[in-house]
Order: sequence, then C-alpha cells, then structure tokens
Amino acid sequence: MKIQWFPGHMTKTRRQMQDKLKLVDAVCEILDARIPLASRNPELSALLGSKPRLILLNRADQADPAITEQWIRHFKESGVRAFSADCQGGAGVKRFVPEVRELLRERWDAYAQKGQAGRVMRVMVAGVPNVGKSSLINRLTGRRAAPVEDRPGVTRGQQWYKLDDGMELLDTPGVLWPKFEDERVGLLLAFTGAIKDNILDVEALAMRLMETLRDMYPEALTARYNLAPEGEGYALLTAAGRRRGFLVSGGEVDTERMARILLDEFRGGKLGRVTLERP
Repeated sequence: MKIQWFPGHMTKTRRQMQDKLKLVDAVCEILDARIPLASRNPELSALLGSKPRLILLNRADQADPAITEQWIRHFKESGVRAFSADCQGGAGVKRFVPEVRELLRERWDAYAQKGQAGRVMRVMVAGVPNVGKSSLINRLTGRRAAPVEDRPGVTRGQQWYKLDDGMELLDTPGVLWPKFEDERVGLLLAFTGAIKDNILDVEALAMRLMETLRDMYPEALTARYNLAPEGEGYALLTAAGRRRGFLVSGGEVDTERMARILLDEFRGGKLGRVTLERP
C-alpha cells in the first residue's frame, strides 16, 4: 500500500518557512510520540542548518511512556533537546518556555550583557500535518488563538502569537516531503491522521493497522475488540466488525464502517498507550 501526499500549498509553505527562518532564534519541531521517526520531516534538518532546535514529543498521553523516555534519551544523545507533552490536554506544556530559555541561554545572556535583556525571543513551531502545533500555541497563549481540528491541512497561513514570557511563536502549516522512500513511513503517518483520509483506501489502511497492532500490541486488540489477535488484517477487521454488530444485508460485515471506527479509536487513544516505532 504505497501512500504519497504532497499538495501544492506545501511547496509554498516550505519556501515561506525558509524565508522566515532568519527572523527566529530557534525552531520547535513537534513530533508524534507514537511515531517519532516517521513524523520527522527529513528535509527540515537541511532547511534549519545550524538554527537551535527543540523537539517536543506530542500526544505522549497516547504513547507507551517507557518508549517515549527512550526516544527522549535518543534525541538528547544525538545533541537535540527533547521533552514530551500532551498539547491537547495540557500536561507537560508548561515546560516549553523553560526548555526554550535553556536552549537559548547563551544567546539570552549575551543580549543581557549588551543591555538588551528585554529582547523578544522568536520561535518557529514546525511539524507534519495534524501533529498538534496549533494545540500547543492555544495552550501557551491561554486562548483559542489558532484553529484546531482533528484532521490535517487546517492551518494554511503563517501567524505570529505573543506569549507573556518575552517570547513570540510563529505557527506554520504542516509540511510533508515530496516522496516517502519507505512505504512504512506513509502508513504510519496515515494511521495517525497526518494524511487526509479522503485520498486513502481506508479499509486497506485499517487492515494494515490491524496487522501492525497484532504484531506489536496484540493485547490491545483483545481488550478493545474481544478477538484473538491472529490471522491477516481482513480477518481481524471482519471479526471486530462482527463483534460490534456492523452487519449489512445478508449478514455481511460492513468493513468500511469498522475500518473508520478502528482508525478513529486508534487516533483517539482508545486502544491504550501505543508506540509504533522504537529508537
């Protein structure tokens, strides 16, 4: 199942981000804690150059906590500051400003020595679609300043937001890259909702998700759908749909309905705390 999604506005966004980089002191790259590697745009590193960077692993409330800690250590060992949070619920978000201040501590001290202690620090917030950039900004500003919906492509323009801590944030639209060299990356992004469902075969996607959970978190399938985690994706999807009573005329299972339910419940954290990539 090969997945590609790179609408035209992403090329424009990438160009705008490059232009705005000279205006910011640092970049906060938001990743999905359930798929930290797949949700990391490989083009961003080249785009940022030597710009200071902070990684925020969002949706930590839905990810396996032990593996999230492994990822944080992994990033720190590679020289990048990282922490986890739940931008929707708010847990961990208060660490953002202190983390940015520590990241830019030398620059902040240099400004203070020049008598510019009150200088505003500007941070670009970047990431793939639907990863939680606007949710973070709304939590930090204490109001619904940025539009939030549980689907990709909501934020289309770049917008500045002021915080009370001498900091300004630049919200940017979600950006993917033109081609997923690894088929698995496209699948993981689709599982978590970073790619629009209306360009996907949701039944085929749900079957692959069933097989992924069967291999990595079989107990989640048993607990949520009361089924033995055995067999291929179609059999698992059909069994789950039958247990939910999703039947059509002739007693056939409505697998499309079950597919959408599975994706919604996985994305909503109803299958438990799941991380699909290991460092």
